Amino acid sequence: MASSNEEYILNKIDSPADLRLLPSGKLEQVCAELRQYIIDVLSENPGHLGASLGTVELTVALHYVFNTPIDRLLWDVGHQAYGHKILTGRRDAFHSLRKYKGISGFPNPNESEYDAFIAGHASNSISAALGMSVASLIKGEDQRHVVAVIGDGAMTGGLAFEALNNASTDPNNLLIVLNDNNMAIDHSVGGLSEYLVNITTSQTYNKMRYDVYRGLRKLNLISEDSRGSILRFNNSLKALITQQHNLFEGFSIRYFGPVDGHDVNYMVKVLNDIKDMKGPKLLHIRTVKGKGFKPAEESATEWHAPGKFNKETGKRIIAPSTIEPPLFQDVFGHTLVELASKDERIVGVTPAMPTGCSMTYMMKEFPNRAFDVGIAEAHSVTFSAGMAKEGLIPFCNVYSSFMQRAYDQLIHDLALQKLHVVLCLDRGGLVGEDGATHHGVFDLAYMRPIPNLVIASPMNEHYLRNLMFTGYKYDGPFVIRYPRGKGVLVDWKNEMTLMPVGKGRKLTDGTDVAILSIGASGNDVSKAIELVSAEGLSVAHYDMIYLKPIDEDLLHEVGKNFSKIITVENGVIQGGLGSAVLEFMSDNGYYPRIKRIGIPDKFIEHGSVPELNKLCGIDVESIAACIRNLVSFEC
Repeated sequence: MASSNEEYILNKIDSPADLRLLPSGKLEQVCAELRQYIIDVLSENPGHLGASLGTVELTVALHYVFNTPIDRLLWDVGHQAYGHKILTGRRDAFHSLRKYKGISGFPNPNESEYDAFIAGHASNSISAALGMSVASLIKGEDQRHVVAVIGDGAMTGGLAFEALNNASTDPNNLLIVLNDNNMAIDHSVGGLSEYLVNITTSQTYNKMRYDVYRGLRKLNLISEDSRGSILRFNNSLKALITQQHNLFEGFSIRYFGPVDGHDVNYMVKVLNDIKDMKGPKLLHIRTVKGKGFKPAEESATEWHAPGKFNKETGKRIIAPSTIEPPLFQDVFGHTLVELASKDERIVGVTPAMPTGCSMTYMMKEFPNRAFDVGIAEAHSVTFSAGMAKEGLIPFCNVYSSFMQRAYDQLIHDLALQKLHVVLCLDRGGLVGEDGATHHGVFDLAYMRPIPNLVIASPMNEHYLRNLMFTGYKYDGPFVIRYPRGKGVLVDWKNEMTLMPVGKGRKLTDGTDVAILSIGASGNDVSKAIELVSAEGLSVAHYDMIYLKPIDEDLLHEVGKNFSKIITVENGVIQGGLGSAVLEFMSDNGYYPRIKRIGIPDKFIEHGSVPELNKLCGIDVESIAACIRNLVSFEC
């Protein structure tokens, strides 16, 4: 914070244009105020703390040097962009971050012209920025700069490497800033991460390269159009001096760094030095995740999204301990260890989310049989398929919304070959404050058309465990989809039993309406039925359990006995359970009145899960209202 005799600057910065009016000597003060402001707000309004604290100086330097929003600034994943939001006109709204009707936790072009591209899933920044840079050249906008900021964790994603390869061949002036903190959410993994930690740059080489370049230019022996030749010459020169070859220069991308990402004035100098260079460039900066807040620096994973905390003591504010149901992901993690202890063929795989999906339990008990493959969902599926081909039984755990990035591998490498992989989709359904980029609402619909898949969703923790046991025994690809957060059973550890594949269950009898639900939404259906039963309505409730193969015997029973049917799912209604029921009824000559309840055909904003459930009509009260209306033919 500014000292008592210094003027507080941040409140006078309503746009990057205001920042650029400041003398460079004030930038360190701006950084201190910006970092403290993030800590102040997030201590009471939870968000992603560590990543944005680590990019404060980078954010200030980028907006100071580049003429945003005319110059394009793309952030890879929005966790590191909170400072960017504050400096681009959203300071006073920052307290509403991730709240319903508040500002998004991720860059969103619909929210601000300074958000050049949406950023919720990792590894897309270089591709999008390259497209913008190429477009600027085609349109004759040669003076427009395009910058992609990508973390070392996101750099493990295959899309980033595809973009790097493309950047070396198509004319562009893209600048890539690699924010290297050796930390994504959990520790970054893989050979690339180790390479980034060890990489060095020779000052002697940099000076010699510049002198050679300037000399050849003066002699008219090269031009800016000779980028490929001079880069190859420079790369050979560097390899000779430093005795190492640079990965990025191997892509014919000029490399600078690593530099101290917390020295704002030096970064301003470096960015000014390289911003007008022609051709693709990469600036490698080293930062500390959680910089400036000691607890976050010391435990980056815990402080990635810590919830409320005391900014003075550094203690997280945790609600008093009570006996409550466990998180679904913890039930998964403990159950996986239980199964793996009985069969050494079982292995665990996750793409960069071992803590979030609780694969950490498996990693602790069986470190040689649990794999974090980095931000590489497509690879996680095919990697699992390869192990299954050799007789292992992989449990591959992927967040539902991230699974979208492995669709081809799901079809081509897994389902087509009928390989024995248990694919566990965590965060199925609406997930809350992370918003549209993270809601896991498409999985049931996009998986249902794929042959050979078994698709199931448990209503509670006992059924999650039973389905994991059934998937372990089933000889083929088996998908289990479950929600984020707490379950419903305090006594969750049952004796696992084998469940018949493709068979649902009747929970209650009734005569007025039949409700068919799948997954944890069935718990809200049960509560809604209790409400309307007190009013004299008679409702039958069927927990389908399996979307594919769907229980046709049960559907025949419903089709023969009910003229009014409601389907409920925490997923898009187009293509999911409701669509499957409609198709079956039509194909088999049943013509009941059917009301589908689920996620409508639009992207759902951020907010708390109860707020979003109500918005989409899948909360208890909305389901009860639909039952009443359908009985009276108003629904």
